[in-house]
Amino acid sequence: MKLSHLKQITAYLNHFTKISAIYRVSDTIVKIVFDKEDEIYFEMRRANANIFKCLSYPRSKVYNAPFDVILSKRFNRSNILHLDLVNHDKILRIKTSVASTYKQEMSYLQIEFTGKYTNVIILDEEEVVLEALRHVDLFSSFREVRVGQKLLNVPQAPFEAKEYPLADVEAFLYAQHDKEQEQKLEMLKGQKSAYLTKKLQKIEKIYQMLEEEETLVQEAQKLQHHGNLLLSNIQTIQAYAKSFILKDYDGSFVEIELSKEYATPAMMANSLFARSKKAKQKAKHLHLEKQSLRSKMEHLKLFIHAVHEAKDIAKIEFLFPKKVQNKKVKVNESIEIFFIEGYKIGLGKNEKGNIELLENAKAKDVWIHMKDVPSAHVIITTDKQNVPPHIIEAAARLCVDFTTIAKDKYLVDYTPRREVTIQSGANVLYNKYKTIEVDTR
Repeated sequence: MKLSHLKQITAYLNHFTKISAIYRVSDTIVKIVFDKEDEIYFEMRRANANIFKCLSYPRSKVYNAPFDVILSKRFNRSNILHLDLVNHDKILRIKTSVASTYKQEMSYLQIEFTGKYTNVIILDEEEVVLEALRHVDLFSSFREVRVGQKLLNVPQAPFEAKEYPLADVEAFLYAQHDKEQEQKLEMLKGQKSAYLTKKLQKIEKIYQMLEEEETLVQEAQKLQHHGNLLLSNIQTIQAYAKSFILKDYDGSFVEIELSKEYATPAMMANSLFARSKKAKQKAKHLHLEKQSLRSKMEHLKLFIHAVHEAKDIAKIEFLFPKKVQNKKVKVNESIEIFFIEGYKIGLGKNEKGNIELLENAKAKDVWIHMKDVPSAHVIITTDKQNVPPHIIEAAARLCVDFTTIAKDKYLVDYTPRREVTIQSGANVLYNKYKTIEVDTR
């Protein structure tokens, strides 16, 4: 943060008289409510500290570390006695008092925007450290930040900072939030797209390495023939041989190689027959494997597109829910699971996944499908409660996003699962449905 901007924000903060509430909303963001209604956020990331305002910022969890306990005790419902920059540097100090039954308790809240050593430090009236967001020892810096130690001043910068006038400080604070969110969004998009692209490339490589059905059939026939040929010449075969030359039925000579040594010719022949059977099975089910890999590739391409089209961080977090560490839960490769405000959303990646969703859904679960066109099936698990309209809209958007990348207006039907009748596979009939419009343009 520029010193010039911090000076102007400090002047803006001087209009406030009280700290109504103060607490962390994330690991590095402290929220301060001034005069009961003005919420200002202090982002204290190292080398990227910032101050911003926004309409709302979700609290990731309730923090109960010693720093948070003392922060609340010393500054909640406190009066602001003085607010200024220390030595006209990037250190904002707020002097406060809390009137108790016995005495008036004075405290300093020191918010330091000092690059590598960015910090929030709580001091008593004697400028002794009570707690800090980050403790700093003498091995890391000449200036120790440790509980019970008096805090030294930061040396003043040896240069004159340039001035960058702000037309409207409040508008600037809101813009800072928008800018930060945009940067975070682009960073998340890049990370998640790279992760999905890597998975896609891995599956594409597996698909390209698949043998052709004709090649597998020929291999199976060849191994079968070699097994029969070996049995026909069983008296001439020596034990533990890995290769040998035999006379074929047409009088030509054939060299047969084994993958490893076997104790008897019969075991050698059985190994060839086993390999032949495996090649036949692989050829028989090759089309299913190709179909499965193609559906996975298509799903990942749609997933990558959905990430690129995300308009906010909440959409990215929704597309990539935090995984619960539970080894007993088996991951279904045919179904993608999302969570919207606690509602579990299942989406079929392919026909198999669509069928499983239909078969396992309960009567009052909500079934979602694009109107009159093939699409992914989506199920909202309801636990018998009513589903809010915005949850259905979000799930309907998922249905569209994982069906097509074309930007247009689409109609999406939804109805309780009990109204859906399975005809064959994932083909269904349904009635008593409602329709909503999803605009992806």
